[in-house]
Order: sequence, then C-alpha cells, then structure tokens
Amino acid sequence: MPFEELKQRHAVVWSAGPYQGVTETITDLHDAVIERLDPQPGQRFLDLATGTGAVAELAAAKGADVVGVDIAPALIEQAKERASARGLEIDYRVGDVEALDLEDSSFDRVASTCGVMFAPDHQAVARELARVAKPDARIALVCWTPDSGLAQMFQVMRPFQPPPPEGVGSPFAWGDEEHVRDLLGDDFDLEFDRGDSVLNADSGESVWQLFSTEYGPTKTLADSLDEERREELHRAFVDLHEGSRTNGGIAFSRTYLLTLGTRK
Repeated sequence: MPFEELKQRHAVVWSAGPYQGVTETITDLHDAVIERLDPQPGQRFLDLATGTGAVAELAAAKGADVVGVDIAPALIEQAKERASARGLEIDYRVGDVEALDLEDSSFDRVASTCGVMFAPDHQAVARELARVAKPDARIALVCWTPDSGLAQMFQVMRPFQPPPPEGVGSPFAWGDEEHVRDLLGDDFDLEFDRGDSVLNADSGESVWQLFSTEYGPTKTLADSLDEERREELHRAFVDLHEGSRTNGGIAFSRTYLLTLGTRK
C-alpha cells in the first residue's frame, strides 16, 4: 500500500498536540455537518478523521450508532475520555481512512470535517467512502479551499519543512469542486455549498500560541526547528494573521467547500 511511511508519520504528527483548542474554532463546521446529515436514532454514523470527536459526539447525542476513526492514537484516547465523561457510547478506533476495517455498505451517514483531506491518497479515500456507504447513504465532507486561510498558513509553513513525497495529493484539492467530482461523481450524486469559517482572535500572536501548542502539524514543525528558524516561522505565522486585523482584533478568513453526496 502506498505512502505507509508517510502515514506513520502522520499518526505521530497529529498526536503531537491536544488539538481540542483548535477544533473549538470550527464548531460552526461541526454544526453544519450535523444539520445537513440530520442523523436519526438507530442510524449508523461514521465520522472519519474524528480528531477528539466533536462531530461524533453531536451525532451520538441525537441517538445515532456512531463509529469514529482517526489515525492518531492520542486523539482517539482523548475522544474516548470525552465520550465517557459525557455518558456517550461511541465506538472509537485508530484506523486508516484509506483502508478502513469496516464492512461494505454498512453506514447510513458518513462525515469528515477538515479531516480526510489530509490523507495522501485521494483515490483510496474516495474508494473507501463509496465502499462503506449504504445505497442512498448520505455523506458530508468539509474541506478547506485552495485559497483559504488554512492553505495560506500551510504555505507559510512549507519553506521550513522538507517537500512531501512524490505523488501525495494536496489536501486543499478536496476544496475544489472539479477534483471532488472526479473522485466521487461516479458513486455519489453530489451538491456543494461554500462558506467562510472566520477565525476570531485577539492577535496573530495568540493564534500562534494556540497552533504551536495544540495543532499537530504546526507544533511538530516548530519543535523541530532551531531557535533562529523557529523565530522566523513564528514571525511569518504572526504576520499572516495580523494581515486580517480589524478594529476588534483578528478576523482570519478560512473558506471551505462542503461536499454533500448521496450514494447511488
């Protein structure tokens, strides 16, 4: 299977930060996914790249039978602890969205919020989405667009890290309608919505403090650099976000594509 070494690194990288503080900046996206999928009691609901379980928790609270999968063991442990504290029964598993250990045609609803887009093999992800979805099942995927603030953030980070292996798909391609149609159009009837999940913060420095301590990719990169290079990254990161300063603080645009599909 391709990209195995890269995916092993991803498991470590996404486990490096607690993530919860970052996921709390996209609660609007979690709510949008749940609103559009409208999970019902007894339906089987799959949350892919579940992180600390925000969408899985919302679906479980509505009575769905929820499975949450993530490549990062540390995030799955956090998700389990959160579910236990909230009295929610959610089947959390460490797993690979490119090769799910799940039965064919076994889910009524499938979701991912800024998650599966980071898997390296887009075609493999698309095959798995089609495989595990029941006939007439509905999917909802939220992905950052190629011109989003998150794409700009990764551009700022790029000069400080080695290039990705050849053949790795850009995560932000999942925010392009044509690319998603090529991936999913044979198996799903698709529609698309666009929106902007604005990150509000006091300052670019406060955004840096959040992402460099809680967001696995940024934290891992920052921790790997010597003092001089870390400060260069720090300044570039802060400057990017300060470019969105308003009278009340930072309002950083993060445009996204919401892909909605019904299994053919």
